[in-house]
Amino acid sequence: MEPSLIRILKTLSSETRLRILNLLQYGDLCVGEIQTLLDVSQSNVSKHLNKLTWTGMLNYYQAAKYVYYQINPDIFKKHPFLKEILFSETQKINQFEKDREKLDQYKKSGCSCDDLKKGRVSFS
Repeated sequence: MEPSLIRILKTLSSETRLRILNLLQYGDLCVGEIQTLLDVSQSNVSKHLNKLTWTGMLNYYQAAKYVYYQINPDIFKKHPFLKEILFSETQKINQFEKDREKLDQYKKSGCSCDDLKKGRVSFS
């Protein structure tokens, strides 16, 4: 069954899910990266990723021992207004800007999912 627009809009009513999408617009991330960048529990991240995947907003793939998530570009072909909400309107939210800054720091650090798993990286 194809997800309905109502289901997608309900899914977007969560700040955490919007924060996840905000980060994923800049590239694929593993669960541990999202968890660290948003400073939320792994189970919480997984729950939100499952909902986003279920609606068709995210795709995922496995590379080595990690599962990476990415925004499904087909969702924007089907519902173009979502792009405006996710990539323009969210830019105005202070917390989303902080999340993007943490993502920039993380990318500049050269760290990976392995480093996070071993506890070598943290962002406050």
